[in-house]
Amino acid sequence: MTRPGRKTIDAFAHMPLFEVLAPAEQRIPFVFNSPHSGRIYPNDFLAASRLDEMTIRRSEDSHVDELFAFVTPFGAPLLRANFPRAWLDVNREPYELDPLMFDGALPPYANSRSLRVAGGLGTIARVVSENMEIYAEPLSVADALQRIETVYKPYHERLRALLGTTFETFGFAVLIDCHSMPSSVRALPGRIRADFVLGDRYGSSCASELSEAVHGFLTAEGYSVARNKPYAGGFITEHYGRPTRGIHALQIEINRGLYMNERTLQKSAGFHKVAADLARLVHHISTLPDAGLHPLPLAAE
Repeated sequence: MTRPGRKTIDAFAHMPLFEVLAPAEQRIPFVFNSPHSGRIYPNDFLAASRLDEMTIRRSEDSHVDELFAFVTPFGAPLLRANFPRAWLDVNREPYELDPLMFDGALPPYANSRSLRVAGGLGTIARVVSENMEIYAEPLSVADALQRIETVYKPYHERLRALLGTTFETFGFAVLIDCHSMPSSVRALPGRIRADFVLGDRYGSSCASELSEAVHGFLTAEGYSVARNKPYAGGFITEHYGRPTRGIHALQIEINRGLYMNERTLQKSAGFHKVAADLARLVHHISTLPDAGLHPLPLAAE
């Protein structure tokens, strides 16, 4: 297997590209995933970008892994990326690639026509934030494929393993995919800003009992909550959510204005309240009756 370039390896000399924060014993049938909170930017990546380091971080889900850090002592694993989303997005298909970004021909199996590629947000992103181009020059196809083979695929192998172990232990598994959104997002009627957006692929990625329980809890806490618009869940939610098989996936988007300064990316005074409310949310949903979360029985022949 090929390895990432030496400069990229050096950037992660003291921290893995991704890691699992695992409890001593998994006590609840939940797996938490933070694929966009990585904040280590390799020097060779920054050198290839036309953007400064602060600007390129606008696509980052800053501090989301920290907001959910409580889940480990609570008894659930948390998988988090340390590499940045702008460098590689594991919430995409493995080969959603824009041919205009590269100096050679993409392999025939690449998906170059998805809406995400058209928007500049493929597996290797072309833009951050408000259509700000990342790269000063075209990339090599080999570089893109190397990121996918050496980071993307191992990341998903680890996520599948966590869900598999959880399913084997509890008879079902719940994946909570953790994200953040700009405070400018207006997701509710009347163009009202939402505090949370829950994405369950319009009911196809998890049992309705789970989505409704999360929605009900957050609403009762005074938060404004939207469902599936504008974020119905990305590749991870769509790909792993198989509720009839006992694998449920729910994406949670948190308004960044609740817990951080979006200009400086520093935590705000609201960080601890949001983290505490999320901890109570997880306690609440972990005690739900599990009858609707197990696999459905196979139909008779």
